[in-house]
Amino acid sequence: MQATPAVSTTPTPGKYWQWRGQSIYYVKAGEKTQPPLLLVHGFGASTDHWRKNIAQLQANFEVWAIDLLGFGRSAKPEMAYGADLWRDQLNDFITEVIGQPTVLAGNSLGGYACLCVAAQRPEAAAGVVLLNSAGPFSDTSSSSEPDPLQAEVQPPKAPEVWQKFLGEAAKWMFAQPLARFILFQYVRQPWVIRQTLERVYLDKSAVTDQLVEEIYRPSCDAGAAQVFAAIFSNPQGEKVDILLQQLKCPLLMLWGEGDPWMNAKERSPKFRQYCPNLTEYFLRAGHCPHDEVPEQVNSLLKSWILSIDVA
Repeated sequence: MQATPAVSTTPTPGKYWQWRGQSIYYVKAGEKTQPPLLLVHGFGASTDHWRKNIAQLQANFEVWAIDLLGFGRSAKPEMAYGADLWRDQLNDFITEVIGQPTVLAGNSLGGYACLCVAAQRPEAAAGVVLLNSAGPFSDTSSSSEPDPLQAEVQPPKAPEVWQKFLGEAAKWMFAQPLARFILFQYVRQPWVIRQTLERVYLDKSAVTDQLVEEIYRPSCDAGAAQVFAAIFSNPQGEKVDILLQQLKCPLLMLWGEGDPWMNAKERSPKFRQYCPNLTEYFLRAGHCPHDEVPEQVNSLLKSWILSIDVA
């Protein structure tokens, strides 16, 4: 088992930005650079999940991280949650707060949101980095492709004979308010969070008490259960292949190849089909390579950002 990298695990203190009448939490570190870097967490996570990356990357870049509306320390109002909402939040943050085209880097659901920004709001994006990104392709049935809003609370794929049945059962369950509430109360328990993380991290020593607490804490906020329910009652966003065909900026793919939720070997060729000029690396890690092997991810991010043409 590999040792946990010797990087800082202390989150950088942040501030709040008012967006559409709601408080949005964000973190800024480092000196002004061209381009800046914006880090976007996955489902259930927050800016804290990037603490190891911010600690190192701030030496070379102006680094920002943000809590998507409904997550982390950001507000959790009752509203329709989905890719369009988070796309607009990220786009407005870049426009109003960062003030220049930005490299967006996102994990899982955060990666999908970043791709939506880069494809549909191209003036905001100097580049995009996807780490085990979620999102459905047009040519894949919903029974075998993870939904960007559901993949992170579902177990790894069942054997094929059960997959269709379980997919339909999950759809029915997510449609029931009481079932969603019960599911939320279950998945937010610290022991369940730890168990889930240990399934999707190859290096179990990276699943620390601090990490579990950082994911558990926001689930106690007023409105957290309603956010969870609202997310699962909304339809999928734009298909990934459509977004890739609209993409104009450079794309870096970082895959934790041991991820049971996002199968890198299956998904990688699909991204290459629609974006053949992307840069891609496979890492010995699970669903969250930025947290599990931060030094490798930080090194690749630094080299790639410094190599792209942002003129």
